[in-house]
Amino acid sequence: MGEINTKFVEHEYDYVKPASLDEALDILAEKKEKAKIYAGGTDLLVHLKMGKGGDMEVMLDINGIDELFGVTKSEDSVRIGGAEKIWVLETNPVINELYPALAKAMSLMASVSVRNMASIAGNFCNASPVADTVGPCMCYCGKVELKSKERGVRYVDATEFFVGPGRTVIEPDEILTAIILPIPKENTGDSFTKISRVRPDIAKISLTCVVTRDGDKVDTCRIAMGTVAPTPKYFDEISEALNGKKMTKELIADTADALEAAIKPRKKSRSSTPEYKKAMTHLMAIENLEAAWKASGGELA
Repeated sequence: MGEINTKFVEHEYDYVKPASLDEALDILAEKKEKAKIYAGGTDLLVHLKMGKGGDMEVMLDINGIDELFGVTKSEDSVRIGGAEKIWVLETNPVINELYPALAKAMSLMASVSVRNMASIAGNFCNASPVADTVGPCMCYCGKVELKSKERGVRYVDATEFFVGPGRTVIEPDEILTAIILPIPKENTGDSFTKISRVRPDIAKISLTCVVTRDGDKVDTCRIAMGTVAPTPKYFDEISEALNGKKMTKELIADTADALEAAIKPRKKSRSSTPEYKKAMTHLMAIENLEAAWKASGGELA
């Protein structure tokens, strides 16, 4: 008989809930790898129950730090607090107005009960290739704000945040304090599509497209996908190849061909076969590029 998972956390640790970011950074500076950040716990607690707590000595609950919450709009960007809950963000009017693909991605994540607990920082820091919020943030030219006691603040492009499955550039003494998204230009349209077994499930495959239009030509295009590589993947060369070109059905079909050829899904996957993902990539690319272009105000001949 196999080992029974009792679903209890057997690992012993200290629990702390600082009231300020400075206090939290002091703790991280001292404990580093021995401290784990608790924002929503939807991933951390699962890992602990599976015996993957490592040498954790301190669970650092950041939910008492006010500056890690909220959505703040400035003249040229929107700052999303790292600990803010997915449910709050998906219903936020600023997010829905300026970043509808992100709002849609969040609305399709897991169940309502999970979205009430999960944070956007947690979705990034778990570094899963299925992370739904990451593709939209990549396509909106998002940056990750990181803070530590020793180095202060630094900003990392969302496209450069992931280095491998479960691995990011974040240092043990840093907190992901915010996601920064620039205000989209006029004539920008976007689209997000996710395929999963059932609505609350993790993605078999997802695709985000954000297009800015200049007349009947593409000013800029950004395409990202989930579950087709070890990390969420931004396709820079394929995206940039559309810039300056007249948007046509032929261009969209060529881009779909290029994406299908570029993805490298694992041969062994619990979600679906490589053949399935390649076929779906082609269909989703056409659907999302057309939808994003139309959302930008463009027409297809």
